[in-house]
Amino acid sequence: MRWPLFRGVVRLPPPSFCRKGVAMAEQQPLHPLLVVAETAARAAGAVALSIYHQAEVRSWEKGEDNPLSEADLAVDRLLHERLLGAAPDFGWLSEESLDDPARLARDWVWVVDPIDGTKEFLQKVPHWTVSIGLVHHGVVQLGVVFNPSEDLLVAGAVGEGITTNGVPATLSATTELVGAHLVGSRSEQKRGEFDDVRDLYRFEAVGSIAYKMALLAIGRCDLYYTLSPKHEWDICGGHALVVAAGGRVTQKDGTPILYNQPKAKYRSVVAANPILHAQLLARLKGAELSPDLHAR
Repeated sequence: MRWPLFRGVVRLPPPSFCRKGVAMAEQQPLHPLLVVAETAARAAGAVALSIYHQAEVRSWEKGEDNPLSEADLAVDRLLHERLLGAAPDFGWLSEESLDDPARLARDWVWVVDPIDGTKEFLQKVPHWTVSIGLVHHGVVQLGVVFNPSEDLLVAGAVGEGITTNGVPATLSATTELVGAHLVGSRSEQKRGEFDDVRDLYRFEAVGSIAYKMALLAIGRCDLYYTLSPKHEWDICGGHALVVAAGGRVTQKDGTPILYNQPKAKYRSVVAANPILHAQLLARLKGAELSPDLHAR
């Protein structure tokens, strides 16, 4: 059974069709929602890219080392209009929107980072993305991560696999930590967060958390982890992609990462294919978490 789009609005199945605890893919086809998210990400990317190419971009500081640009706000408005316009009964959590506690009562919630990698955006480094995730009862269901500078759109839904610009993609098949390709941020490397596996990995510095996880999902690297606190909007879109590709994403101690929580933040993230994920958790067992520098 397929639930079509009517005038841009996703027609959802009746409430009796949805049972808590059943995967969303079993409750309703995710494909129409994935199309909505992909289309919105492309449109948002076009808006962001036009601002990115301006000689000067207006920006402000939300806090120490936490910039906000005019592109963040413009993309947030567009995504809010497109995503909630298509599914008005869904909740909304975005880095650049005032958090509405009403989302906590919603079964389905869009979790969005309009520009993930604002620092890179402002520095004209092409490692920034538009990140969209959809969760059901806190569990990731689909994700879209779009890097407009590279024209790279990674999209996927649980049970449907993932694509790169429409072409099917897969996780890395690497099964040994020795020589594995780890992506992370240069600042976290300088803080020593990767010292526990530094004798094993090949490290590559990449901006945007969502971009790192998207690259992992399509097999362009083998591992991603962080011991620094991350908000739900930082990781949701990429998390969905890794899971859709068959990978695992948890906290450092192996506990699940669930979304639409009252405090939308996690202290660590570990992502890889299932074999590497288990090895990495064991390796990180005694690793210390970094302090929360941007409490929110």
